[in-house]
Amino acid sequence: MLFAVIGSSAGKTRDEIMAIYPRHKAFLDQFIARDEVVGVGPFTDPGGGNMALFRSRAAAEAFARSDPFYLEGVVREYQIKNWGDNMLS
Repeated sequence: MLFAVIGSSAGKTRDEIMAIYPRHKAFLDQFIARDEVVGVGPFTDPGGGNMALFRSRAAAEAFARSDPFYLEGVVREYQIKNWGDNMLS
């Protein structure tokens, strides 16, 4: 089972997002280096937001709790959902 972390957009401008992005990326890179992330990226529809898939609930919770995008208001909230890909089972 994987764990989806789904972030809802707080409606910040691209400039506001990019000002925080380096801190977000450095934080995310720690999870990637430990092979805790399967995939990550923004939604491209007008509603925005983002999603990441983690290998463990603990990693998903740690990310959602301390991501600079959340702490600095780019992401309004994160939801964590259990996610199973039946194609991989």
